[in-house]
Amino acid sequence: MPSEFNDLGRFTDVALLILLSLAGGEKHGYAMMEDIAQFSGVTFEAGTLYGALLRLERKGWITALPAEDRRHPYRLTAEGAIVLRQRLATLRQIVATGDARQALA
Repeated sequence: MPSEFNDLGRFTDVALLILLSLAGGEKHGYAMMEDIAQFSGVTFEAGTLYGALLRLERKGWITALPAEDRRHPYRLTAEGAIVLRQRLATLRQIVATGDARQALA
């Protein structure tokens, strides 16, 4: 990706990235940040992550698991998996529309 587009990451939906990371299995915060950086190239501060985790937990889309040492793992809930599937379907539609419109340009 050209370097001038690297700032687009700040517009990324952190909640979507978290749900997608947890779809791959239970993870604690640091492991999520590493996973997200690997599959998306997006990095963000811990405060952004933990704020989003709190919101997702309140919605019932993720659940906190018992702490392991100082790590606090999370798991995707069934409702969170449904939300993720719906959001990914929307993104597929956006990409299809973008591809079609680019072909016309």
